[in-house]
Amino acid sequence: MQCNEAFARRIGRFLRSISDPPAILVLLGVSSSALAQDPGDAAVIGTATLPRDLTPWGMFLNADPIVKGVLIGLVLASVVTWTVWLAKTIEIFLARRRVRSALNILPGAASLSKGDERLSRTKNEIGRFLAAAMIELRLSPNPLERDGIKERVASRLERLEASFSRRISRGTGVLATIGATAPFVGLFGTVWGIMNSFIGISKAHTTNLAVVAPGIAEALLATAFGLAAAIPAVMIYNVFARSTAGYRALLGDGAAEVMRLVSRDLDRPAAAPGSQRRNVPLPTAAE
Repeated sequence: MQCNEAFARRIGRFLRSISDPPAILVLLGVSSSALAQDPGDAAVIGTATLPRDLTPWGMFLNADPIVKGVLIGLVLASVVTWTVWLAKTIEIFLARRRVRSALNILPGAASLSKGDERLSRTKNEIGRFLAAAMIELRLSPNPLERDGIKERVASRLERLEASFSRRISRGTGVLATIGATAPFVGLFGTVWGIMNSFIGISKAHTTNLAVVAPGIAEALLATAFGLAAAIPAVMIYNVFARSTAGYRALLGDGAAEVMRLVSRDLDRPAAAPGSQRRNVPLPTAAE
């Protein structure tokens, strides 16, 4: 009878311990800490510590050589972007001011020779237009063929205008290239950093943050550098596209004003406008 009572008490304690897993382990004689952590994993986690320096410079110094190369390339691309921005901003500003000042002077001239005299002290695009028009008038064999002369003058002005447009747009193509490729270069660094994280997980046989954090930090740094290089490049390229479009519009106004002067001179053939021009060398479209 006593045996049955003792057995019943043990069964009752077992049933009460079902909701308490540590009590079950005690009844079974197994330590819960032994099951919670493997000795090999404990050694790995104990030796793996988070990097102390997670600043951008510290992450760069501790990064993989491939990621370092990506970061250096993106920094150089950013330097090129801001260098082009400074140089082209000054160039476009001065070019537009030159053309505007010439357009303020030229409408008061009654002929090509008068316009040439007014712009003789300035070297600008409109002066080149005047020189090209006067050379064509001088080279035309028959001044009475007005349509042919106007067509040839318009052709000269068109090629000069295209040359000036190409010159003012020089260097902006690199901004489009940086804006289009920098995010993908940064993405390459991101993929490489994440791959290093998985390699660390495979070697350490653990997903501890200390093993995963360095590779993820490199990946995020490469992404940030790619965006920092691409976003300003795209924005600056769009600003320059609008500025160069305004410059080309000013050149078109100048060419139209020169064509009006040519038409006036052709209406006065006795004035011989080509004979009064200054000795200015013929500008070429390749300049």
